[in-house]
Amino acid sequence: MTWQQQLITILVVILGTVATRFTPYLVFSENRPIPPVVKYLGKVLAPSVFGLLIVYCLRNVSVTSGSHGLPELISLLVVTGLYAWRRDMLTPMVGGTLCYMVLIHLL
Repeated sequence: MTWQQQLITILVVILGTVATRFTPYLVFSENRPIPPVVKYLGKVLAPSVFGLLIVYCLRNVSVTSGSHGLPELISLLVVTGLYAWRRDMLTPMVGGTLCYMVLIHLL
């Protein structure tokens, strides 16, 4: 990439980031109530994404060969347990990733 293309790319990324940050404040002002469809999406979107991630992460696990999916199963249980214990997102992500990395090197 030339320096002009790099500059244009950076400016487009900045513009996209600023637009996505400020658009909700422009569309949903404090004076108007939040539309029911937006409330519904706020309620169901996060669990849907997590369900999709679980399917994506476990889609190639083979229970008939190798470690029989034990690292994945144990890490999934660790993530579930850490989330039930702490009720935040960072602890289960870090704990589950560390658990999985250790298990795939040990099993």
